Amino acid sequence: MSTDSKTGTASGTTSRRHPGSSAKPSALAAPFLAEAAEPVRDHLARSVELADFLRDAGGLTLEERRLLVEQALVLLEQNYVHLPLKVAMHAVNPLQRLRLLRVHLERQTPDTMDPEWRFHAELSRIFHSVRDLHTNYLLPDPFAGKIAYLPFQVEEYFDASGSHYVVSRLATGFSAPGFGPGAVVTHWSGMPIDRAVDLNAARFAGSNPAASHARGVETLTIRPLLRHLPPDEEWVLVGYIGTDGQARELRQPWLVVDDLPTFEGPGDAANALLGLDLELDQTNRAKTLLFAPQVVGQIQADQPPVLTTSPAAAGQEVPTGMPGLFRARNVTTSSGDFGHIRIFSFNLRTLGVTPDEFVAEFIRLIGLLPQTGLILDVRGNGGGHIWASESTLQTLTPRRVVPEPAQFINTPLNLRICRHHGAEDDPFQLRPWIRSMDQATETGATFSAAFAITPEDRANAIGQQYYGPVVLITDARCYSATDIFAAGFQDHGIGPILGVDDNTGAGGANVWDHQLLSGLLQDSPDSDSPYKALPNGANLRVAIRRTVRVGALAGTPLEDLGVQPTQRHLLTRRDLLEGNLDLLDRAGELLAALPVRRLEVQPAMAADGTLTLRLEVENLDRADVYVDDRPRGSVNVTDGSATVVVTGVEGARSARVEGFSEGELVAARRIAL
Repeated sequence: MSTDSKTGTASGTTSRRHPGSSAKPSALAAPFLAEAAEPVRDHLARSVELADFLRDAGGLTLEERRLLVEQALVLLEQNYVHLPLKVAMHAVNPLQRLRLLRVHLERQTPDTMDPEWRFHAELSRIFHSVRDLHTNYLLPDPFAGKIAYLPFQVEEYFDASGSHYVVSRLATGFSAPGFGPGAVVTHWSGMPIDRAVDLNAARFAGSNPAASHARGVETLTIRPLLRHLPPDEEWVLVGYIGTDGQARELRQPWLVVDDLPTFEGPGDAANALLGLDLELDQTNRAKTLLFAPQVVGQIQADQPPVLTTSPAAAGQEVPTGMPGLFRARNVTTSSGDFGHIRIFSFNLRTLGVTPDEFVAEFIRLIGLLPQTGLILDVRGNGGGHIWASESTLQTLTPRRVVPEPAQFINTPLNLRICRHHGAEDDPFQLRPWIRSMDQATETGATFSAAFAITPEDRANAIGQQYYGPVVLITDARCYSATDIFAAGFQDHGIGPILGVDDNTGAGGANVWDHQLLSGLLQDSPDSDSPYKALPNGANLRVAIRRTVRVGALAGTPLEDLGVQPTQRHLLTRRDLLEGNLDLLDRAGELLAALPVRRLEVQPAMAADGTLTLRLEVENLDRADVYVDDRPRGSVNVTDGSATVVVTGVEGARSARVEGFSEGELVAARRIAL
């Protein structure tokens, strides 16, 4: 690597094949790829420069373009649950724009049709206009499954003088003079960096200003091509103040490569239970590929990691069998040692696990962390399986969890789908919604009645497993099933929410794609399905069921509003460059101010049907006992040991002890007998 002595511009990372050049491309699109970390080296070596990728892109016929527009109209007009909300909140008319695009295509011939990129751009803009990261036009091959990337990450922090943008991570092997973690980015292709972020935010809009801004920062360096056209520019010019204090510029070409694979497949009942920001999920996999190659190595390893049964010491991590979904460790803060668990995703098909396996691993991890307090961090989690997110809540609260109910928009097509899958044993379980949707013809109701996607028994099958205080950390990239998780955390009063942004991403819906919808009517005895096969690997996604809040905010839609934190923390430079030290200290302060509860129960059943329960309690003043869900006793307790004897319960299968403090239920323990 060298630096031009006159301009201060870093060289050696620029394109080795300039536009218009007839020279053959080199074996590697960029020199740093030869030094990529071993687990991802072969994968990243397949990167190509943007110009080379685009040379062979395209191939939709005029009829295929018309088909895509017709199918988009079906989904937005007949399936899209948020259409009335989006029209009202954002003053948009996506249906009319689709009709105008259809007319425009009808006037074209194969010889006069627009360039394909222009068609993709307009259809994408129509979907972007509703500001819904669930509702997407997913581009066809060769864009699907690809990412455009720069080999570094830029993040934002705040201090007394305002916000700043710094380089936070580099891909292994990439270097430039003074360009490393802590380098301050000042300009982006000639624009002040804050202006560049604002333009990105407007283009890749989220559901609210905080979400849009977060996308504006993230898309500076990573662009999944399934939802967005490739960058307009073939390279960027980054103006920065280096770690050595020198002002420089870096000219870096965009590169394109396949993203890490996921096991997600279309058409089955599990995909009807998804609440997933597909773009963020792909972005997170790209970050793993570029900046966490060791996780890729763990996932690819033939041997599972060696799991421990020993509690984590201060500063120690707990190995997990689900890398990429969890990271658990004992962290030391200015207020003491606490557990810290990061849930990166609820997209279980990344590893091919079930919701029950996910919850079981969460329970195992929190059991090996300090019981004095838990920092639960879901920043950047784009969602996934709704059952996994809502079933995790029960482990943190003594209260019965009420899953968030969901509604369809009332249309003839949605009613037809629900009727076709209305049998009690149908895997899609759409029977509860049929009656209210049928009545809508008479009542004129916009939405169906609301029913939970996660069965309530499943959401309460295990019960509380952690008894220390819990604080939840969120940001504006929390979306979909993670929005639902955060809403449930708040609605059930589990603990404070510490947000690094004003609210979560506000994606309050269950999302179905075109392939799933097509399969739902594949064997319908009715007239022909309105869903037609899409060309060339293209796909469409739509928010099909909207979720609404429970508890104090019962009935409030989650979409666009999101979950507002109870406390705010603006990320600092130390947070970005030193492992979130200030953020963890702030979370520790919140935990230290809350009581630690303890409720241990040891049962002993005598032959005469007498059940003796030996209790170990802390910060409780009363314990109520239920046997096989029948009340059997109540005792006052103080810190330490207590014994409860219940007679006449021979053959009992289970017991539950509920702990109270000043009349409030604060702990519960369920045991099998």
